[in-house]
Amino acid sequence: MQAARPLAAANVAVPLILGQALAYAVHGRFAWGLFGAVGLLGLLNQLFIVFANDFADREADALNPSPSLVSGGSRVIQEGKLAPEALRKAAWLMLGSMVVVALVLAWIHQLWALPLLVLGGAGLMWAYSFPPLRLSYRGYGELLQGLGVGVTLPIIGFYAQAHSFQGLPWLGLAPCFLLAYAGNVLTALPDYPGDRAANKRTYPVRFGQFAARRHALELLAVGFGFGWLVVPDLPWWAVGLIIAVPSIPVLFAARLLGSADAGNRGECLRFVMLGAGAANLAMLAWMLAALIQRWVA
Repeated sequence: MQAARPLAAANVAVPLILGQALAYAVHGRFAWGLFGAVGLLGLLNQLFIVFANDFADREADALNPSPSLVSGGSRVIQEGKLAPEALRKAAWLMLGSMVVVALVLAWIHQLWALPLLVLGGAGLMWAYSFPPLRLSYRGYGELLQGLGVGVTLPIIGFYAQAHSFQGLPWLGLAPCFLLAYAGNVLTALPDYPGDRAANKRTYPVRFGQFAARRHALELLAVGFGFGWLVVPDLPWWAVGLIIAVPSIPVLFAARLLGSADAGNRGECLRFVMLGAGAANLAMLAWMLAALIQRWVA
């Protein structure tokens, strides 16, 4: 359970549900069985990510003097609770199970693009953490998380319910990408000392802690501002609401902008939680707007 890191599950579950809500808004049909199957895919994906990351980052995590709830790995290797090889095998098991579920869904529901999407997401994860690319150590981790969490997951959710890509708001994936990109910047903030010691070129290491915090809030604000691309044709007052509601925690986070360094653990964690919460709140607002728009129609 410690290695599974349940708190991180929202990073996978919310984009998948958003994609399904958008499919319902466009096509007017929703299958609870597929919703459960996509949830199972999300669970397996979450476990694959955290197990694989723990194994791949075990040396860098050992250099991290102050892990947190949202970063620094699960610590099961560093605390001697699980062997690295056990996590490596568990990651492969989760990936294999995920592919099997995708193939079964493809066979039953003719969703033949689903296994390709699942394998594409797994490929991004491999490029993120594992040699020879190991792009998270080279300064491209934010880009890969933006593509994986902000683009691939909503597409999977939409495709599973819609059985096609017709009506997918492709431009709306841009705000989703920005929120996921900002999420990677945020969760790297508490790991700044360990990442710097491990020569892991995360956003805070490359640009400094203050700039990373400021840029994360700016990326969130831009993503909120273009939320109307996710749910097109909303009235002006609804656009105002989907911008204003997630902006509230960002305003609270802005009050910590100058002091939430990694050395100030409490404030740093509050800053990260406020920013991550704002991103999830924005996606929940987009879901609700899409559902109401469909019901009204």
